[in-house]
Amino acid sequence: MNIKPIGKRVLIKPVKEKERTKGGIYIPETAKEKRKQGIVVELGTIEEKEFPISKGDVILYTGYSSEELEVDGEKYLILDSKDIIAKIEE
Repeated sequence: MNIKPIGKRVLIKPVKEKERTKGGIYIPETAKEKRKQGIVVELGTIEEKEFPISKGDVILYTGYSSEELEVDGEKYLILDSKDIIAKIEE
């Protein structure tokens, strides 16, 4: 895959939410957490000192203005950097 976002956009791979609990109980859509997570795949022209994320980081984002695309059967999102609300550090 060779997709390079333009400007202050970020290409991410959404992290799929769990369908079941550890005990095997099914979680319906209405009960799932509303936060959205993704893994940064590619950055546009954002410099790290301007925006402290890099490839491979796990982020939280709002999903109202993202562009979905599918490449080789995998789903990706392109979002504006302003839609990234946090970086998850372990």
